[in-house]
Amino acid sequence: MSEFFFRLTPEWVLRAVEAGGLRPTGHCSALNSLENRVYDVRLEDDSHVVAKFYRPERWSPEAIREEHAFLADLAEAEVPVCAPVRFSDGETLHRVEEIWYAVWPRTGGRAPDELSDADLAVLGRLVARIHNIGAGADAPHRRRLSADGYVREPLALLEERRLLPPACADRYRRAALRLADVYDERSRDVPVHRIHGDCHVGNLLRGREGFFFLDFDDFVIGPAAQDAWMLVPGRDAEGARQRRVLLDAYRQFRPFEERWLELVEPLRALRFVHYAAWIGRRWADPAFPPTFPHFGSEDYWENETRDLEEQLKRVEGGGSDGPGETRAAGEASGEDGELHNEDYFWDL
Repeated sequence: MSEFFFRLTPEWVLRAVEAGGLRPTGHCSALNSLENRVYDVRLEDDSHVVAKFYRPERWSPEAIREEHAFLADLAEAEVPVCAPVRFSDGETLHRVEEIWYAVWPRTGGRAPDELSDADLAVLGRLVARIHNIGAGADAPHRRRLSADGYVREPLALLEERRLLPPACADRYRRAALRLADVYDERSRDVPVHRIHGDCHVGNLLRGREGFFFLDFDDFVIGPAAQDAWMLVPGRDAEGARQRRVLLDAYRQFRPFEERWLELVEPLRALRFVHYAAWIGRRWADPAFPPTFPHFGSEDYWENETRDLEEQLKRVEGGGSDGPGETRAAGEASGEDGELHNEDYFWDL
């Protein structure tokens, strides 16, 4: 099954789209995505759709249908999202060779380079509306954003596969487990519900009619603070001010308690560990080694360990935040233009 996913061809893509009752012209081009396989397909009426083939064994069909149901709920409430197209049989999910796939309309627009205060206010209200809808139903087959799922289980995988070098394995483990404990402490009694989960500016489009939220592939059951910090990831004074603008607008539609902001830095730490394990799980995918050439090296893990230890100091009150510490999504870190793992921090 995985081998077919790695070798998915345009012919199979077109055949799958046609089997769903759509009429492709034969024009098919791959879009940039590491986790799934995503293609732009032109139809005979000159419209375009985006066909997404889900990575095998990542989500159950029930979990994918919960993604589609969430999008349908949001679209019905006129929240600007892209909901999947229904095939001729009325379903939104089909499969080919045991690979599940769905089709979306192609949405025009551009990802915003930066967000003004006016933009942040609009987005704050939209995120609140997403969370209002999200709190209206459960999704029992989706992942819960928890210290177990995002730190302890990923750490166990890294150790089981012996990816952590002896020189820093103990330090990494201590920092990761302490951060997991902190998240457990601070998240106690914080409400959770359906959220976007990967709500960064790279998953926004600004079109003629305003903003659209894209890619709910990673939607989880989690706290509202997750979407808030990912939209405004900066940890300096300007980042804090921008987050205040976002949340002031959010509170016009939905409550957000001040104490929930104590989750922001622990949530950032959870993503560090989750992200490293994500690469480790995908290493057999031919697309990953050339994308992350430094993964697994001594320098890689020393940097990861040091970042985790510094994050622990910050979370426990001993760190200092300097301006510009957090890069924008997609900003290359290497002077020679080479992409490193942190440049794909947002693409889980």
